[in-house]
Amino acid sequence: MAGEPTIHRFPAEHEGAFVNAYLVETEAGVVAVDGLLTVSAAKEMRMAVDRLGKPLHAVLVTHSHPDHYAGLAEIVAGYDVPIVAPQGVIDTITADDASKDQIVGPMFGDDWPTRRVFPDTPIRDGESLTFDGVTFTVIDLGPSESPHDSPWVLGDAEKVVFLGDQIYDRRHCFLADGFYTEWLANIEKLRARFPDDAVFHIGHGGPVGHEMWDWQRRYIETFLDAVAAADWSEPESAKATVVARMKAYEPSDELQMLMELSIEPIAAKQGLLAPSA
Repeated sequence: MAGEPTIHRFPAEHEGAFVNAYLVETEAGVVAVDGLLTVSAAKEMRMAVDRLGKPLHAVLVTHSHPDHYAGLAEIVAGYDVPIVAPQGVIDTITADDASKDQIVGPMFGDDWPTRRVFPDTPIRDGESLTFDGVTFTVIDLGPSESPHDSPWVLGDAEKVVFLGDQIYDRRHCFLADGFYTEWLANIEKLRARFPDDAVFHIGHGGPVGHEMWDWQRRYIETFLDAVAAADWSEPESAKATVVARMKAYEPSDELQMLMELSIEPIAAKQGLLAPSA
């Protein structure tokens, strides 16, 4: 192709749920990475596809959480394009979407997509797709931040990566799925794989560089330690203690709700709180 691809991040202005998706503009087309959470944000991204005046080639999905796929129907409307992810991501989204609809839908009302489409084209770890000379290679991590994660690497030099939610960029994190052991292991796997000057385009914030691996690891470890150290004889007091500890580590208010939603599930996983509490 004539030049390097151009990366566009959406939405342009963040309100409410702070989540990113991307358009990668090639010489003759566009590839979407993820699909946003709400109808309004997804419509903004679709309007950008139309303004670019180039066909949408495909959608690539980085993991199985609904804020990264719920808006896909708006983005691909009128297009017959593959929505690509490892089979584990496809299976997890298919299995979990009904429960996510019940949980997330009421939070967003009319802005929650009532029609949702899922990834439909499986790809195996290490396989690549090429559009207009631009190559995208998937990494099938399995469970990590979500029940199934699949970052995408742009180009052979591996200096541009669509990392999904493996790094949160100084925003509070979601750990409620409970795969923190795998997440910590994947941090080291990914840290070792990419060059020091790699740029990571992520789901919340960014772009970031290698310096954020340490912050992310410490966030997870601090959270786990805070949950384990809290006095769970009084659960509400224990939750407040965890929140205070995490706010001391990361003062930002952004996505604090995700951290708070994670406290009781992790306490239950650690055997500190009955799962039904």
